Amino acid sequence: MAAAVTTDPKTISAIYRQYCNFPSPTQAFVGPEVPCEQGGSYINICTEWTQSELERGQSISFSRQHTVLHDGVSLRLIGPPSPCTDIQNQLLSCYSPSGKLKAVIREKQEKQFLEIWGENGLLRSTDLSVQNVHGKVYGSGQFGVLSWSHSEKKVLYVAEKKQTEIRSFFQTSASVCHDEKRESKRQEGKEEQEDSNISQQPIKDSNLEFWDDWGEGMSGSRLPVLCILDIQSSCILVVKGIPDDVSPGQALWAPGDQGLLFVGWHHEPFRLGLKFCYNRRSALYHVDFEGRCELLSSDSHAISSPRLSPDQRHVIYLEGETFGPHSQCLRLQLYDWLTKETSILVDRVKRPEKDSFAGLYTTALPMMCWSADSQRILVHTPQRSKKEIYVVQLMEKRLTRLVDSTESGSWTILTAQRDLVIAFCSAPNSPPSLKLGIFPPKGGEQSITWVSLQESDQLPAIEWTVLTFTPPPAEENQHFPGLDFEALLVKPKSVEKAGIPLIVQPHGGPHSVFVAQWQQNLAVLVRVGFAVLQVNYRGSTGFGQDSIESLIGLIGRQDVKDVQHAVNTVLQSDATLNPKSVYLLGGSHGGFLVCHLVGQYPDFYKAGVMMNPVINYATLLGTSDITDWRYTAVGLQYSYDRIPTVDDLAAMLTSSPLVHAAKITTPVLLLLGGKDKRVTPKQGVELYRVLKSRSRSVRLLWYPDDGHSLSKTSTMADSFMAMILWFLQHLGRKPH
Repeated sequence: MAAAVTTDPKTISAIYRQYCNFPSPTQAFVGPEVPCEQGGSYINICTEWTQSELERGQSISFSRQHTVLHDGVSLRLIGPPSPCTDIQNQLLSCYSPSGKLKAVIREKQEKQFLEIWGENGLLRSTDLSVQNVHGKVYGSGQFGVLSWSHSEKKVLYVAEKKQTEIRSFFQTSASVCHDEKRESKRQEGKEEQEDSNISQQPIKDSNLEFWDDWGEGMSGSRLPVLCILDIQSSCILVVKGIPDDVSPGQALWAPGDQGLLFVGWHHEPFRLGLKFCYNRRSALYHVDFEGRCELLSSDSHAISSPRLSPDQRHVIYLEGETFGPHSQCLRLQLYDWLTKETSILVDRVKRPEKDSFAGLYTTALPMMCWSADSQRILVHTPQRSKKEIYVVQLMEKRLTRLVDSTESGSWTILTAQRDLVIAFCSAPNSPPSLKLGIFPPKGGEQSITWVSLQESDQLPAIEWTVLTFTPPPAEENQHFPGLDFEALLVKPKSVEKAGIPLIVQPHGGPHSVFVAQWQQNLAVLVRVGFAVLQVNYRGSTGFGQDSIESLIGLIGRQDVKDVQHAVNTVLQSDATLNPKSVYLLGGSHGGFLVCHLVGQYPDFYKAGVMMNPVINYATLLGTSDITDWRYTAVGLQYSYDRIPTVDDLAAMLTSSPLVHAAKITTPVLLLLGGKDKRVTPKQGVELYRVLKSRSRSVRLLWYPDDGHSLSKTSTMADSFMAMILWFLQHLGRKPH
């Protein structure tokens, strides 16, 4: 008898709403110490969170505070946390080094303000919009920066460069305001000269000139500039000396406030998409306030996440290769500010040994990640199908795992200050729990004990496990043999009846990974009654650089076979699953794989959902913001001046699921973002027309104001309900 599945839309939406109530921490700060009469010190822990608010259809942000007693050896939570405070209009925020001041960039009615808050309230508010020094301030991504100087007298941020006003040759700027002056000037014989000056004022003959930007999720981001606000005078300085061919971001103050450190992304001859792409050519620079700019790193790699040690002696940063896979195994580099020498702290890992460190794959280092003595660094990174925390020893260049995540799922660091570590852990059946720990002395890292600041209970109705798969001999990669891969199997707990329907979900990227952490949609699907298999096929991050490179030139083949092998293996080994009730779900490259699977295995799956899928690499080539990947994916070398040949286009088409589309009989739901710059929604429309022309079951939902990630709160809610109802609609359908 089949296991029970909830089919009532009202009940499902109520579960979705319930799980929206679990917030996620985004930022934390350790406040100043206040002496306690009985010994030790009181410390305020400030945290910021996000949560989906369905009534308004948006993500909301709030802050809360916890008070702890710290005696130098142990921690004790004092009382309950403070009530949550709405910080919805807050674009960026940053506490000063002493913790006594807080800078906030706030947006109100299309204006932006930089506020300075102290212990007794608002100290200063500067309307950045009326300063007319720069354009909009960046609030996220590689250019979203807010940083205090060490002296706490200035604040650094990044904004769009002020653009010169553009007017038509046929538009005179003063046809009215100059009328009253003309008569007097005519008498002085100056009218002819003035009219000549007016006619020369326009700079361009049109405002329709094309300017590229940094692509998906960064529309309008073209020319960032580094800006400094003087707290006392409210004067804004736009930093000079930045090379013309780079876009500065991820900036911080240099030692002794002697200039700025920043990452510069090269934008010539044109920009390629930056979001989710960590292989863009970039470098670490130092610029002083005289306009002198110095290169500190290699200029031929992809650099990110510079972090200055507390003693201001060392700078660490991540380094990867340019082009190739968009996400790779990274090096952790160490720059000595005094000797000007660079050395490798953590190198890339090609093929990790069993149960050993698999390499660094983090997209960013924590903003504050150093120990108080500047001798150790905390990093978090995917390790196979979990995210783990490691300690890097500066002198020994050795790594130690900080937390045993065998039972707890995945861990993420929020901040490390004065040897107090704030992190959160979660799992597929457990929303985020906020933890505070004292960084143990050197050599005793694994003895860390945690105090729970915000504890979330496990959901008893959900269980999960990590499964490992070995490709069959016929599917081994000849250039990278011996690789395995994993999948997360999450399903209803204690189901006595067999027949649980299975949703198979390959991730996008393709070089990304599913880790065992809280995912709201996943939890709702399981609570409704589905099992979900999230497949980390060969090519996923967290398994070594060899695994990543093994997929190059084999997309549409190796990844497809890995997913199908995982599904077949699980169905054979788990008697609680229904082998005749299997569904597919995927976005971007995951949607690419869903389309391949329903085309290559037309009698296997009962329904499929694709979110902004790649359907035809050949037609996507000229419309995507990541043209380089369209070549790399099929094993071709990319260069900015490359023009595709007939053979290039043939290779792209051959790897595309479109070549199998005529065989699709599985009902397909397409969810497309109208503003997607990564994978144009016309890709989904192309498949839609193929299926409609063959009278196949297909539905397309178009979200005009959303992009590639379909990440707006209203979109996520609507698309989730559409997806699950599509699966339920075909729950009893027999595959062809």
